[in-house]
Amino acid sequence: MLDSITFSDTKKPDLNDVLPLYVANSWSSASKPNLLIQALHNSHALVTAWEYQRLVGLGNAISDGYLVVYFPHLIVHPKYQAGGIGAEIMRLLMEKYRGFHQQMLVADSEAIEFYKKCGFERAGQTEPMWVYHGQDTGSRSLTNRLS
Repeated sequence: MLDSITFSDTKKPDLNDVLPLYVANSWSSASKPNLLIQALHNSHALVTAWEYQRLVGLGNAISDGYLVVYFPHLIVHPKYQAGGIGAEIMRLLMEKYRGFHQQMLVADSEAIEFYKKCGFERAGQTEPMWVYHGQDTGSRSLTNRLS
């Protein structure tokens, strides 16, 4: 499947590209489309995956640029999942931040094994915490959106 996919760290998708991807995955941020596109465009890094002109996946990073990077979104269209797109997006992001003191993310139960394959491990005895204003509170929030 990767043969027909082009990855970019410079091409910024527009809302018409992004929204179908988030809606197809039932991510609550799709209900805030203008904020979503602004957040993606203002990320420290944004890697996109395209099949011709169709956005099929993306991942972003928020960083201080020196020590710490956080990867909030990694999303792949359901029709393209399990084909290596998520793994390649993560590889490209991690390459950009190689050598940083901390590379962080939050993974739900079904995404943990994927991120372990990418080199992540549980951060000591930490627990993820949040103040959250979305509707997807179950384990389906990140399920099957990665690889």
